[in-house]
Amino acid sequence: MVKGKLIMRTDRCKGCELCVAACPKKILKLDEVFVNKKGYHPISITNEDECIGCANCALMCPDGVINVYRVGE
Repeated sequence: MVKGKLIMRTDRCKGCELCVAACPKKILKLDEVFVNKKGYHPISITNEDECIGCANCALMCPDGVINVYRVGE
């Protein structure tokens, strides 16, 4: 089964939540505690095992914060 591996550059995230809305598995959310050096709550993943590697989140991100790698092909 194909899975996705997300690499997120949280230091560049401005917390726009476009990736959250684009995720079909609803496994992305803004970090409620951590604040990056720009002063934003960056994106985080709630359950990486559920990621299907669709890359919708990366396509929606205006700042190129997310890279998606497909594993298990």
